[in-house]
Order: sequence, then C-alpha cells, then structure tokens
Amino acid sequence: MNQSVMKALKLLDYFTEETPELTLREITLKSNLPKATAYRLLSSLEKGGFLVKSKESEYDSRYRLGIKLMELGYRVADQIELRRIAKPLMEALAKDINEVIHLAVVNDDKATYIEKVDSNRALRLYTKIGKTVPLYIGSGPKLLFAFTQSDKKMSILRDLSLSMDDCTQIDLEDLKLELEMIRMQGYSISKGEQDHDTTGISYPIYNHKNEVIAALAVSGLSSHFEGHNLSVIKEAAARTAHQISISIGYRQY
Repeated sequence: MNQSVMKALKLLDYFTEETPELTLREITLKSNLPKATAYRLLSSLEKGGFLVKSKESEYDSRYRLGIKLMELGYRVADQIELRRIAKPLMEALAKDINEVIHLAVVNDDKATYIEKVDSNRALRLYTKIGKTVPLYIGSGPKLLFAFTQSDKKMSILRDLSLSMDDCTQIDLEDLKLELEMIRMQGYSISKGEQDHDTTGISYPIYNHKNEVIAALAVSGLSSHFEGHNLSVIKEAAARTAHQISISIGYRQY
C-alpha cells in the first residue's frame, strides 16, 4: 500500500475514547512526523470526510473523527450481518441444487463478492470472497447495476463511455436495454461472461427500506441451466433470495 496512505490511516489510530479530539501539535508529537507532513495528511483526511477540523488558535487546529468513518462502519456492520444471515440459507440452496452460490454487493462503481458456497461438482469457478469485478460483467454485478440509483447509474455509464476503446466489447445501448429488462423481470442471467461455458442467474436481496443491497447468484455449467432444471434453479434461487430479504427486515407491501 502507498506509504502516504499508510501514514494517513495511522493518524486515525490516535483518536480514542480517552482522546476523541487532538490538536495538530498533539498529533505531530504522537506521530513523530514533521508538522508540514502531518498537516498535509490531516488535510487529506479532512477533505475525504474522515476528520473534522476546528480552529484551536492562530497557530494550531483541533481535529475529531468525521462522519465518513461512521458511514463506513455501518456499511461493514451491515455486510457482516448480511453474511451471517445469508450463509446457512446459501448452504441449503447449494445442497438443494448442487451449484455454486455467491453473494455480491456494490462497492463504489464495482461489485464485490462477500460470500461463496461451492457445489459438490468438479467444476471450480474462479470467483472468491473479496473478488471485485465491473458492474457490467456477470449476472450478479449486472443485477446490482440495474437496481443502482438512476443518478449513480448514469454516472457509471458516462464514465464507461469515456473509458472505452476499440478493444472494449461493450455496446452501451444494448447494456442499457439489458439493465432495464433486468429491472422489469426481477432477475439477471448471463452466459460465459466471467467463466467459459458457465451460466449465472441472480436475484435481488432487499433490506427493510425496500432497497436492493445484494445479489444472490447461482453459477454452474451452462448445460445444467436448461429446460426443467433451469426452472428448478430459478424457483429455488428466487425463494432463497426472498428468505434472506425477509430475514434482514424486508416486508413486501
């Protein structure tokens, strides 16, 4: 990790229950950093919302932890609780249909897999807990993309259009239509987008505010996702996603 980032994060450790506020001078003494370096790092943390600064005197400033840390803390706590509740239901689903089950959430402008249950089949997908992928690749990420708030969705699409080159195999108009279709039908399906000869199908997980906060994804060989077996997988996956949603407070009105 970048040394400046490490030094900045280390400064946050000096804020404790006993010392919730610190002056620039106190932080400089604790960190043994030059005053100019400490001030530069603190200013970056303040700009990011991790610290709040108030004037101590003409020559010093006072800092306290910012609201951004609380937001991140709540986000981590929510994900831990979601994993705890979802894991046994994911295990039951994997046992029922014998396919790989993933749980994915939005992470800034990407999707991150926060839980996984393998099948008993020889197939091993390359996804792992902590893997982050673009929101336009795979059934889980696309489902999350489809249910992202409109302004954020348009911002991501705009950035994507600016970053595309001749090698990018994405048609933005087709992607927009696909995202709209996902919202209408309530699930997402993809074929061969992350792993060759595999199919993924994903359903939304809702919180108590009726917001989509995660995607429950079922993945396996495409030959398993056909005919009657596809209907069985879709029904079981939809049921499990609904059970997880209910367990974390979702109520369908």
